[in-house]
Amino acid sequence: MARTKHTVSAEGADALVLAGVNDVNLVELSNATGVRVTLRGDSVMLEGEPEVMELASRVVSAMVDVARLGESLNADDVRTLIADGGAGNGLVANGNLKIALPGSGRIVQPKTAGQRRYVEAIRQNEIVIGVGPAGTGKTYLAVALGAEALVRKRVRRLILARPAVEAGERLGFLPGDLRDKVDPYLRPLYDALEDILPEERVRRAIETGAIEIAPLGYMRGRTLQDAFVILDEAQNVTSGQMKMFLTRLGVNSRAVVIGDKTQIDLPSREESGLVEIERLLASIDGVAVVTLDDGDVVRHRLVREIIKAYEQEEQSS
Repeated sequence: MARTKHTVSAEGADALVLAGVNDVNLVELSNATGVRVTLRGDSVMLEGEPEVMELASRVVSAMVDVARLGESLNADDVRTLIADGGAGNGLVANGNLKIALPGSGRIVQPKTAGQRRYVEAIRQNEIVIGVGPAGTGKTYLAVALGAEALVRKRVRRLILARPAVEAGERLGFLPGDLRDKVDPYLRPLYDALEDILPEERVRRAIETGAIEIAPLGYMRGRTLQDAFVILDEAQNVTSGQMKMFLTRLGVNSRAVVIGDKTQIDLPSREESGLVEIERLLASIDGVAVVTLDDGDVVRHRLVREIIKAYEQEEQSS
């Protein structure tokens, strides 16, 4: 079949953002679709088989939109666009979906359809249950939204909690002071927070109590008022612990419960509070359940393929 040609206008787009360093974005699109992609002045020239030209054209148009806004664009983003059929689905953020952090110069935004639904749900509900595999941005986006709420003074505190499953929540039996005991379990939350806000700002906020990062067990008996509360790794929270956590919420507080049901470390799946609340709370007004999948993975491209391989293995067994 004869190859066809198509031209997409790139007028007003930042050429370096569009093409990437050493044309990595254009190369990624070409390798994935088999279409020859060339940037000439204000135009992107496409040449390839007719059956893939429509997809390639949509992807290039979405890339141009991103470049016109001056947003970042890399090979992983191009792969996301291709997986989404070139629809964009949040790669080009609009006002309600951009997570702006005053004083840090950072803008975080959802990059897939699932992430877009997730951010919208957190904006609109008091409790959001985010379920999905590794690499889908569940924790990172929640931490970004929590940091934004804190910086903009919508809440007085940002509280991040995780179960210390490996220690059975019995931290007193571990060596060292409190920080030595809990840091190995909470490090991923520190990493996300420090990537979003300047390190010094995070340190000061922790010292003043505006940001608290603690094991789930330390939430017992408290009332969490005027706070944005995130419970990470919720698949490893028991039914009793989940009830305890959710009933801590006070006035002007919201919670994001995050977990991956394929990574349950409890003795049995039935003990997971995450599995239970999906069923119990989904119909309550003000509670939203958002499910992400391998199409929402924004880590290295191999993460998506690894998740698919494990899913196929589980289905065949």
